[in-house]
Amino acid sequence: MPDPRDVVANIYLDFIHQLADAAAEAIRPHFRSPLRVDAKADGSPVTRADKDAEQAIRERIADRFPNHGVVGEEWGAERTDAEWLWIIDPIDGTGAFISGLPTFGTLIGLLHEGRPLLGLLNQPISNERWIGLNWPGLKPQTTLNTQLIHTSSTADLHSAIGFATSPEQFRGPQNDAWQRLSGQLERARYGVDCYAYGLLAAGYVDLVAEASLKPWDCLPLVPIVTAAGGTISDWTGNPLGLENADRVLAAATRALHSAAIAALAEPPTR
Repeated sequence: MPDPRDVVANIYLDFIHQLADAAAEAIRPHFRSPLRVDAKADGSPVTRADKDAEQAIRERIADRFPNHGVVGEEWGAERTDAEWLWIIDPIDGTGAFISGLPTFGTLIGLLHEGRPLLGLLNQPISNERWIGLNWPGLKPQTTLNTQLIHTSSTADLHSAIGFATSPEQFRGPQNDAWQRLSGQLERARYGVDCYAYGLLAAGYVDLVAEASLKPWDCLPLVPIVTAAGGTISDWTGNPLGLENADRVLAAATRALHSAAIAALAEPPTR
């Protein structure tokens, strides 16, 4: 008899693929095509592709799981107190998207009672799809186009390759903290938004540190990083959630994560 946990997990795995396919269909026609770009209240860009992709995802969730909650970047939150909660960023990296760079991604996550169990990162132009499954009772696993992947074994900051989306996302003390951390890395690079976390899960990048994020920017990435062997938290080491998604630190190993936490911390006063 099949394990009920496998059955439920497979239902959601199949469904999240459907959501990613629907979003990709909405996004691809607009890539490197004339497209109106509007500015949201916070100054960040938004396009028809962002809105159409999220709408396609939300419609399918409402049809299949009407009692589930949804939090999305473009169309807001519904039933955030629901047992099951979907987190959606239809195009993480809209700036890259409108610049013709195929380093953006669709992020979709599923939380159960606040815990991220399933996460997807889909790059619809290069056809790369990461899925992280951290389901209770099942062996954690992260795949890239069905191939099992794992983070690197890097444990030392001086040997690590680290990413951040932009130095401008670090403000005031956050910038000081990033400078302390990045100054100890073998190499620090910028750009690629959520794609950096996919590279971390696949073992090509060792560390990602970011600030000024929202829940949809990072919660879908939690299972992808952790099920691949990595560690992801806020800058103080606490698990990420709806209320503390502003500052994110992901690392290939626990040792590297601990070293990065120490580097980000305020220096002791004398």
